[in-house]
Amino acid sequence: MTDEIVILMNEHQLSCLSLHGFHTLTYYEWGDPANDRIVICVHGLTRNGRDFDELARALSSDYRVICPDIPGRGKSEWLMHKEEYSYPVYCADMAALIARSGAQTVDWVGTSMGGLIGMLLAAQPKSPIRKLVMNDVGPFIPKASLERIATYVGKPVSYDSFDAFEQYIRTVSASFGPLTDAQWRHLAETTAKKRDDGLWATNYDPAIAAPFSAPIADVVLWPYWDQVRAPTLLVRGKDSDLLLSETAREMTSRGPKAKLIEFAGIGHAPMLMAADQINIVREFLGQP
Repeated sequence: MTDEIVILMNEHQLSCLSLHGFHTLTYYEWGDPANDRIVICVHGLTRNGRDFDELARALSSDYRVICPDIPGRGKSEWLMHKEEYSYPVYCADMAALIARSGAQTVDWVGTSMGGLIGMLLAAQPKSPIRKLVMNDVGPFIPKASLERIATYVGKPVSYDSFDAFEQYIRTVSASFGPLTDAQWRHLAETTAKKRDDGLWATNYDPAIAAPFSAPIADVVLWPYWDQVRAPTLLVRGKDSDLLLSETAREMTSRGPKAKLIEFAGIGHAPMLMAADQINIVREFLGQP
């Protein structure tokens, strides 16, 4: 009988510097800590690094997988100066995380906001990003999708029971597509915070919604995309309103000329929990 290999997740903290001082970043690490093949997985706007548990577990036999909570989310510190919830701070924090890893190059899997962070880093001269997976996001984000997000992000919610909170997560995240009951429960558990008054709420800082207080307009980042040189996989939910079909197709013909994979019955964004989604990412990262 062969010994069973047990894959463990370890939680770590990293002190990061922004304009007004240091803040603590929490990240989760899977796999052999001595493995120099590293994948960094970064979540979407209101989510956290635990979204990638299933993907990380699947990749951890071949890679060291690092999944941070971006500041203001999960177990990472809430920023004192709310204007620092911005991409320059997120990119600086991720550069510090890459340095902590000790790697000269890393592969990157980013969902929505995490994909934009990866794109911005990959567009820089001498970028350490070897391969890039952009999950349902691109260099053009339409105003209408941002207006939809603004209807719920940062809005206070509270529920008497965890089951009611889970139902809220299922409702606001319905575009993630068909997930199992266990997967929905996991997403709720890792996003929930039980307050001192006994009510259940989200565990992210409502102030991450600050950018949505300004007039909302289309986001156009094509100059960054055109600077990316890393081989890129573009994953899209076929019903996504954030990564439009025409944007995805343009991404296959300019910049790194991404390979596009779409999943039917899913909007924004595929959660990379299903076996077919995990296999697509694993195959892409494993290609020479």
